[in-house]
Amino acid sequence: MVDLTTLEGIERRVVACKRCPELRAYCANVAREKKRAYADEPYWGKPVPAFGDESARVMLVGLAPGAHGSNRTGRPFTGDASGGFLYPALHRAGFATHPIATHRDDGVRLRDCFITAAMRCAPPQNKPTPQQLRNCFPYLLAEFDALHRLRVVIALGSIGFNATLRMLRERGYALAPERPQFAHGAEATARQGTRELLVIASYHPSRQNTNTGKLTQPMFDAIFSRAAAVVGAARAAASPKRAMAHPS
Repeated sequence: MVDLTTLEGIERRVVACKRCPELRAYCANVAREKKRAYADEPYWGKPVPAFGDESARVMLVGLAPGAHGSNRTGRPFTGDASGGFLYPALHRAGFATHPIATHRDDGVRLRDCFITAAMRCAPPQNKPTPQQLRNCFPYLLAEFDALHRLRVVIALGSIGFNATLRMLRERGYALAPERPQFAHGAEATARQGTRELLVIASYHPSRQNTNTGKLTQPMFDAIFSRAAAVVGAARAAASPKRAMAHPS
C-alpha cells in the first residue's frame, strides 16, 4: 500500500491515479498526437506530481497541467508560457535556483517553495469538471498535511483559490475574513490553534492574463515579495539568537 503521509508516497499515487479515466485517455491521446513543435519529444502523458522543497514554507496551488506543457514535461508549470512567467518570478524572489524551466532534468530546484495544483491531469480546454476536481482533492489535502513548515499558500487563479479555501476548511482552519473573495493580491489569514497561515490570491500566469496585461511582472513580483517577507520573518523567528559578544 502506498504511503500517503510522505511526499514521495503521494507522488507515486498521483502518477498511478486512474480516478478520472476520461482524463487519462485524453492526456494519453495528446501524448500520442503531440504538437508539431514538439513532434520529436517524448510526452509525459500521465498525472503530473507536485514539485518542490519538502521543507517548504510556501505552497503554490495552480489550476492543472497544460496539454503541451506539464503534460509533456511531467513537472508543474514547466515547458509552457505560464511557466515562462512563473519561474522567473520565483527566481527573482529567491524561491528558484534558475529562471527558466524547460524539462524535468533541467537542474531547476525550488527553495522553501512547493508547487502543486487543484488538478493533476490536463483537462480539455483547461476546464475541469466539479467531479474531476473532487477526485483530485485528496492529493492536495495529503500534500498539505505533509508540509509541516508552511506559512504561506499562494493560490493562482480562482480554481486554485477555491481549492485552497476548501483545503483549509477541511483541516479545521478558521479564515479571516470568513468568506474570502478572489482578487489579485487579496489576503486571508487561516488559524488553527497556535498555527497561522497567510493565503495570498493571484491571477493565474496564463497567456490570456499576461498577454493582455491583466497580470504584469510588477503585479506578480509583489505577490512573491510579500511571501518572501513572511518567510523571512519565519526563518528569523526559528533561528537561535546569537549570543552577545563579551567585551574584551
